[in-house]
Amino acid sequence: MDRKALIAASTALALAAGAGALWWSKEAPPPAPDGGEAAMAPGKLTARQIEKLGIATAVAAAASSAELGAVPATVSLPPDARVAVTAPFDGIAVRLFVVEGEAVVAGQPLASIRAAEPVQYGAALARAQAQLEVARAAAGRTGQLAKEGIVAGARADEARAALREAEVNVAENRRILAQANADGSGMMTLRAPIGGRIAAVNVQAGGPVGGLSAPFIVENTARLMLDLQIPERLAGAVHPGTPVEVRMPGTAPATGRVIAVGGSIDPATRALTAKARLDAAPALVSGKSVVAILGGVQPVAGASIPAAALTRVGDRDAVFVKGADGFALRPVTIASRVGASATITAGLKPGERVATSAIAELKAVLGGE
Repeated sequence: MDRKALIAASTALALAAGAGALWWSKEAPPPAPDGGEAAMAPGKLTARQIEKLGIATAVAAAASSAELGAVPATVSLPPDARVAVTAPFDGIAVRLFVVEGEAVVAGQPLASIRAAEPVQYGAALARAQAQLEVARAAAGRTGQLAKEGIVAGARADEARAALREAEVNVAENRRILAQANADGSGMMTLRAPIGGRIAAVNVQAGGPVGGLSAPFIVENTARLMLDLQIPERLAGAVHPGTPVEVRMPGTAPATGRVIAVGGSIDPATRALTAKARLDAAPALVSGKSVVAILGGVQPVAGASIPAAALTRVGDRDAVFVKGADGFALRPVTIASRVGASATITAGLKPGERVATSAIAELKAVLGGE
C-alpha cells in the first residue's frame, strides 16, 4: 500500500471513532455523583454532602448592643475585701483554729493568744468596779444628807462626780477587753472580721504575735474587680457604667460594669486605667490575667454570631445561612467584631442558623469564590 492510501485509511478510522464517541455521549446518561446521589442543584447541598463536609452550625443570638472591643485586664479585690487580722497586744499563739485556704464566716474564731496586757486591764476593771460600788454608796448618802440640810450641796456634787468617774473607769476597761476579745485571765481570741477565705496564716502555735504583724489575712473572694487597660483608641468611648464581660470556657461568663476611668493616658503603655466591679465571677481568682469584653452603652438591635462564621465575598462581609434546602450565601453588616464573636446589624435575624466551619468549601461549591 502506498503512502496516500495509508493516510486515507487512517483518516477514515479517526472519523469513525469520533462519530461513535459522539453517539455514546448523546445516548448514555451521565453517572450520578457521590456514588448514586442525585446531582446537586445550583446553590444547594444534599444532607450527605453536608455530612461529608463536616459543616458545624450555630444559632444567631439576639444582641442589644455592639461590643467596643477586647482589652487586657487583671482580676483584683475591692479595697474592703482583703482584711488583715491583727492582735491588739503582744503575746503567744496558744492554739490555731483555721488553716490557709479555709472558708470562714464573720466572727469565727481564728486563734487563741495569751498576753500580759489583758491581765492588767482585768485587774484595773476589778479595781474600778470596787471603786464604783463605794462611789455609788457615797453619792447616795451624801445626796440624802444634802436634801436634809445636814451637809452643803457642794459635797453632794463632789460625790456624784466621783461616782461618774468610777463608772467611766469601769466602762473603759470593759471596752478595751471587749475590743481585744480578751478576759481578765490574759487570753485573747482573734476572730474573722469578714466572711471569706483565709488567704495567709503567718503564725504558728507557740510562736509570738505582735501588734504590728498580721497573723491572718482574710479575703472575700465573692467580690471581685477588674483592673482594665483601655487602649488609646477607646479612650473616649469607655465611661462609668460601660458593661464588661469576661468569657471563660465551660462556665457562665462573669459580668459587671466599669465604675471608674482614669483621666490621663500612661505614656509607657498608651492606655488608660479603669476599674470595673464584677457582679458574678464563679471561676476567677484574684491576680488572674484575663481578656475583658467592653460592651456598647448605646442600644443596637442585631444578632450575635461566632466570628468564625464570617467570610468575605468581593468587598462585602457575608455568612452562609442554613435553610430547608441547604445553605445560602447572604451579605451582612458587622457592627463589631471582638474576640470570637461578632455583632450583625443587617442581613441576619436572631434564631437563624449559620455555618461556622468548612467556609472555604462552601464558597467553592456555592459560588462564593
